[in-house]
Amino acid sequence: MKRNILNPRRGSIPATLTNMKTRIACVGVCLAIICIFFLGIPAATNASKIRTFEFTYIAEVNDLPEDAKQISMWLPYPKNEENQKVTLLRILSPYSTNIYKDNEYGNSILYLSAVNLEQRSLKVEMKFRVKRHEYIRRDYEQMRLQGKNDSDPMLRRWLQPDRFVPTDDRIKKLAEEVVQGKITDIGKARAIYDYVIDNMTYDKSGTGWGRGDINYACDVRRGNCTDFHAIFIGFCRAVGIPAKFAIGFPLPAERGHGEIAGYHCWAEFYLKGYGWVPVDASEAYKDPAMKEYFFGAHDENRVQFTIGRDIVLNPPQNAKPLNYFIYPYAEVDGKPFPNVQSKFIFEDLAMKRTAEIK
Repeated sequence: MKRNILNPRRGSIPATLTNMKTRIACVGVCLAIICIFFLGIPAATNASKIRTFEFTYIAEVNDLPEDAKQISMWLPYPKNEENQKVTLLRILSPYSTNIYKDNEYGNSILYLSAVNLEQRSLKVEMKFRVKRHEYIRRDYEQMRLQGKNDSDPMLRRWLQPDRFVPTDDRIKKLAEEVVQGKITDIGKARAIYDYVIDNMTYDKSGTGWGRGDINYACDVRRGNCTDFHAIFIGFCRAVGIPAKFAIGFPLPAERGHGEIAGYHCWAEFYLKGYGWVPVDASEAYKDPAMKEYFFGAHDENRVQFTIGRDIVLNPPQNAKPLNYFIYPYAEVDGKPFPNVQSKFIFEDLAMKRTAEIK
């Protein structure tokens, strides 16, 4: 029997080396892909953006009636969350203040009450330092394999209706039409998110917008962030997905300082075995290039103050529950007093330090 002997003159050894190099290259590419897949998500999370700024919240009551005997005032008070750290710098008030929490959601509330009023006006100022982290949650499959327990004690509440966000037959029917053909909760939530963006218009003209009234929003298909997220939250709840409302203030993307015109709100939905997933449908509508980003993320350009709707304050107000709680609320002699002005100012710390150096 003849034995096959490699003949270097015929190029057998170079051919073998070439094959080996090709195999090594393929293995290297595969390892690179595996590293990117398994290490990429944590790396992106660790590289989340951070914004540190000072936030000033001013509430002022003017033109109190001459015969007013007592005033009570409640202000939302931001607290530490997973994605924001809040440090109180100062509270300025002509009367003593206390911090309470509402009994349903645990929102923090600054409260003051005064009797035998000597002045016809009062001003309260709160100043905080806020460190806000970008909030990204998209590693659904990886987290599901870890078998995370559904331990949020509020899940039952986040399936229940609100005064302006019912889950009646009409809403259930609309929601079921939107999620038709979707099997998983993540698929249903994405279908609802897409529906809101595709069918709503960000429009604050006329009246009726801004209450977060799901029936109004479904009828006229326009409104602000409150109306966008009323549909998202209501439809999610109607198909059995817990969803919650959060509200605070937006900051412009460019670092600097200035006054903030008004509130912004957003939402989160809950995946069993995974946890909460952030969404911001109205911001996605405003910037279509960010549509994918805002399904599973909140940027760092915001500060959260409270969660939930139909708020019963602590101490309880005499009037009906607040639709949501972001602006100061006052009662004079036990009745709602509307003449309350507010002002909100931010300043990025990097900009402040630069100005101080100059």
